[in-house]
Amino acid sequence: MLSATQSPPLLHGSAFRLELLERLGTFDRQTAEDAGRHAAVVLLVIADDEGRASVVITRRAARLRQHSGQFALPGGKLDDGETIEMAALRELEEEVGVRLGGDAILGLMDDYVTRSGFVITPVVVWGDGGTELRPDPGEVAETYVISLEELARKGAVRTCRMPGSEKPLLALAILGTFVFAPTAAVLHQFAELAVHARSTSVLHFDQPRFAWR
Repeated sequence: MLSATQSPPLLHGSAFRLELLERLGTFDRQTAEDAGRHAAVVLLVIADDEGRASVVITRRAARLRQHSGQFALPGGKLDDGETIEMAALRELEEEVGVRLGGDAILGLMDDYVTRSGFVITPVVVWGDGGTELRPDPGEVAETYVISLEELARKGAVRTCRMPGSEKPLLALAILGTFVFAPTAAVLHQFAELAVHARSTSVLHFDQPRFAWR
């Protein structure tokens, strides 16, 4: 039984899907069309083992030439002729083995300009409750399913100052460690919208130096 101060869990299901779709429909998205090369990342919304609305995070394989071993969202740069949505669905299938159609896309979050010269567009994609992850070991070392409530919990967001940067550094205290921007920025903004119905800008947050290259 829930105590008087506890809220019911945010469950994955048709009611939450509709609520999320409505919130994304009124979200005033910020774009950075001409700031660099374009890439898409996927906020795949599925159910965890307890039925809670959750997102999929990966740790990149150690053999990759760029950002090896770092926490990430499924995604990558656009191929010639691809839209953001097309790239997101392709990368989702290639990296974690989840094949979905365009009707699974609920909306887009703010573009995030990285230190490595990419404009990242987060694409919110709905997966059903029985979605099975089949990661490609050549690209993904590990997958994690993290509830939105965990991402939005009090104390999860940490900020600090980094020498050589005028911007604050953003990190999320999850998975027994810290996940940094840009992944942390995308996750934080989405959790704010999905859990609290708040539009929170994250464009002013910087990345750690190991993510600049």
